[in-house]
Amino acid sequence: MSAETAWLGPEEWQAVMLSLRVSVWATLAALPLAVFVAYALARWQFPGKQIVNSLVHLPLILPPVVTGYLLLMVFGTKGPVGGALQQIGIVFAFRWTGAALAAAIMAFPLMVRAIRLSVEAVDPRLEQAAATLGASRLMCFATITLPMILPGVIAGAVLGFAKAMGEFGATITFVSSIPGQTQTLPSAIYTFLQVPGGETAALRLTLVSIAIALTALLLSELLARRAADRTGGR
Repeated sequence: MSAETAWLGPEEWQAVMLSLRVSVWATLAALPLAVFVAYALARWQFPGKQIVNSLVHLPLILPPVVTGYLLLMVFGTKGPVGGALQQIGIVFAFRWTGAALAAAIMAFPLMVRAIRLSVEAVDPRLEQAAATLGASRLMCFATITLPMILPGVIAGAVLGFAKAMGEFGATITFVSSIPGQTQTLPSAIYTFLQVPGGETAALRLTLVSIAIALTALLLSELLARRAADRTGGR
């Protein structure tokens, strides 16, 4: 038995690894869309913009259990989207992939807010100047905007990762808390607190959660500073 499993126990270690897996995939899946939506909300004018903005931020104000229930209705095996995906072998309900989907949706608004602030701080005249020199919109974004908003993108990714690590309500409603399959750190802590003698395991997982969150924040600060130095920002 390794030192890690001896300290945490197999079930606790599974919860830690599954939380990291879910959070990484949730962040990687949501980040490109968050960048696109943040840029669209910051730069473009289009019909229904306020509706889109409200929908993006809806998970922030809805009770997480409601979000989880809506996910179950839509992406469950009997839901309109989940039923169709099941035909091609993709199932979200009561799977770790569903936990990643729930975490990505709950983290998405925080990612968009952080990145949108960075986009709004970039002088649009720089993009306009590049456009007058013949650069396409995509080229302007890739060579001018993206490098300048990189610290904001990193901050958004870390916020999203932290939110995904702490997600509980939507996750447990959508995928339940199945040890080794869908039981993440928050649901494992909750489960241990419901059984006599589980306080010690809950405390160990709480300390692990704090350590992971602090490491992510420190790494984010380091990467953001390096990105800012490289782009000439503060």
